[in-house]
Amino acid sequence: MFKEERTESLFDWSMIGDLETGRPNLGPTMTVTTYRLMHFTLRDVLIQEVGVAKAEEIFYKAGRSAGEQYYEHVLGSQSDLDSLFAALQRTLKDLSIGIFRVESADVEADRFVVTVAEDLDCSGIPVCSEQVCTYDEGFLSGVFHAFNGHEYRVKEVDCWGSGDRVCRFTVDPA
Repeated sequence: MFKEERTESLFDWSMIGDLETGRPNLGPTMTVTTYRLMHFTLRDVLIQEVGVAKAEEIFYKAGRSAGEQYYEHVLGSQSDLDSLFAALQRTLKDLSIGIFRVESADVEADRFVVTVAEDLDCSGIPVCSEQVCTYDEGFLSGVFHAFNGHEYRVKEVDCWGSGDRVCRFTVDPA
């Protein structure tokens, strides 16, 4: 199923697998510690191997792909922004990813400011003078793109890692 070298994504939602069969005792959940162990060691090795800019690009692209898949397989087709925002708020909380809120919306300009509190990626980490939620930027970009087909640039402007207590993202047309 997998090729070692490729230029196109081979990810398919089925790769998540049948968790009821595969994890009959442990179930579909794991600790935030386990997730962050994978996330931050992968981020660290990528930065060492390819540099900060390329590592950030990779995390953004991976997040975007995840956001598009999440829209298709978790959020389903949403008819309008209100239903999209409600579905994001509900599912991100239900899956313990974070608490999503829309801080401001300029629908005419297609620009938004959204926050994620208790973010899976960073809430509670030591202050490191960095904004570390590049994967989340890509994820939100992918969700918005899957929703309406428009391209967006999502940028984190506040992060727990840089001393804030909520992750805040600007969502702008690309």
